[in-house]
Amino acid sequence: MHKFLHSVKRHCLWQAALLLSTCLLSAATLAQSSVWVASKGEAKVYLGGTVHLLRPADFPLPEPFENAYQQAEELYFETDVAGLNDMTVQARMMQALTYSDERTLRTVLDAPTYAALSAHLTSTGMPIAMLEKFKPGLLVSTLQVIEFQKLGFTPQGVDVYFNNRAMGDGKNVGELEPIDSQIGFIAEMGEGNESEFVRLSLEDLDDVASSMDQMLAAWRAGDNDSLESLFVSDMKEGYPALYDSLLVQRNLDWLPIIESMFQDEDTEFVLVGAAHLVGEDGLLSLLEAKGYAIESVE
Repeated sequence: MHKFLHSVKRHCLWQAALLLSTCLLSAATLAQSSVWVASKGEAKVYLGGTVHLLRPADFPLPEPFENAYQQAEELYFETDVAGLNDMTVQARMMQALTYSDERTLRTVLDAPTYAALSAHLTSTGMPIAMLEKFKPGLLVSTLQVIEFQKLGFTPQGVDVYFNNRAMGDGKNVGELEPIDSQIGFIAEMGEGNESEFVRLSLEDLDDVASSMDQMLAAWRAGDNDSLESLFVSDMKEGYPALYDSLLVQRNLDWLPIIESMFQDEDTEFVLVGAAHLVGEDGLLSLLEAKGYAIESVE
């Protein structure tokens, strides 16, 4: 259970942090790369697995990202990256991620978990009263972002970097799902098992540095097997319903949008979280099953 929750949080928190600031076999046989190109005839779409938070030292990005960017006229992200800075969006986010009724962290957490949380926040100099109305998803995301900041991570990840470049270069940008959908995923994190979710999250804070190093190494190398192990396997095996809603159904919703890109004359570069590309239900495998050729970008 601990390992599963850790993998779920690791996947969800890339989205949360951004808001705050033969299938498998076939994919695994591709050359090591973080970026792929799907093609059918002369039409092609580039797909890159992203990390939403990076350190300045993580730049420059792996060369395949730059190569794909140069070939693309349009960029697509999971959601509207620029829109995250909109004050109305931030207001909706806070409304969705905080309790509007009588509930507080004190009432939804058991006494030992609440005490552990209070002690942790005291050690960081943040009074728990400031966070009492936070839902577990926002609470855990906030705690993780604090740890990320200590390690030098900033919101200038792959998505923000390329969104800013596209705007400056006059390239069109689009999104695969609305911001409110991503807010909804964060709002539901830990719902129904709040104490366990928060308790295990506190335990995992000590492992943030090593987990990030492991994830970034796999991402930079385009190591699909490791990326699947880090993000997908535990969720799929232990909690198929959550795996279906968090990854499979979203990938299936995105697939027609991506397929429509093959019908126009422009070349698109689709940038989504790395977990959405790998595994038997990942976008690479779904596209391959529909007859698209998949190749790694050097």
